Amino acid sequence: MAYFKYQDKNIYFEEIGSGLPVMLLHGDTASSKMFELLLPLYQNSFQVILIDFLGNGRSDRVSAFPADLWFSQAKQVIALLEYLHYDKVNLIGTSGGAWAAVNAALERPNLIGSVIADSFDGRALPDDFAKNLLAERAAAKEDDFSKQFYEWCQGEDWQSVVDLNTEALVECADKKLPLFQKPLENLEVPILFTGSLQDDMCREDMAGEYKQMAELVSKGKIHLFSSGGHPAMLTNAEAFLSLAEEFFMT
Repeated sequence: MAYFKYQDKNIYFEEIGSGLPVMLLHGDTASSKMFELLLPLYQNSFQVILIDFLGNGRSDRVSAFPADLWFSQAKQVIALLEYLHYDKVNLIGTSGGAWAAVNAALERPNLIGSVIADSFDGRALPDDFAKNLLAERAAAKEDDFSKQFYEWCQGEDWQSVVDLNTEALVECADKKLPLFQKPLENLEVPILFTGSLQDDMCREDMAGEYKQMAELVSKGKIHLFSSGGHPAMLTNAEAFLSLAEEFFMT
């Protein structure tokens, strides 16, 4: 297992496969293990770079997550790319990882080739985000499948990780913090917004929000799957891979 130091903490990362470098960014309460079933598909086309964001998975734990969590994670992405001496790496961020991917590209476009931002709410959280998140997380901690997923991704201390993440996101929503640290209009790299029209964990007007974001950037595209749940990257795995190959290689 490989680690690099970030703010005196150990962050886990892994490099698998060969080809065009693509970094996969996991969502909230998950870890890079969420991509385990996708690796047999991706490693034949890409050199896959995985990271467990600080406080998740095999990375060191923290006492609290910052309210601007997705910008903090973007800085971890940048730090790893600098540590590995990469440039022009493509990013696929799914769910919370989508905000991290966009923020990394806004902050350091010289390090990023293209971005796929998958299954996320866009420029702002819905007004009822905190209320719905608290209800969703409370139910998930009582659901056997969800608990197994959390423990698989995080380990025995999964409940603490989930609670800390929930606290950070509720604070972010309550304070109405900006989800992007720079205007989206500043994005220089190509970006593809993806999601599923049947995803009940994202905003109902995803199609409209994606359309507006794509119009704000200079190199924006959209692909919405008609079926599948959250995130589209997993629930439409083979079709999503084909889409990623086409987008990154053209």
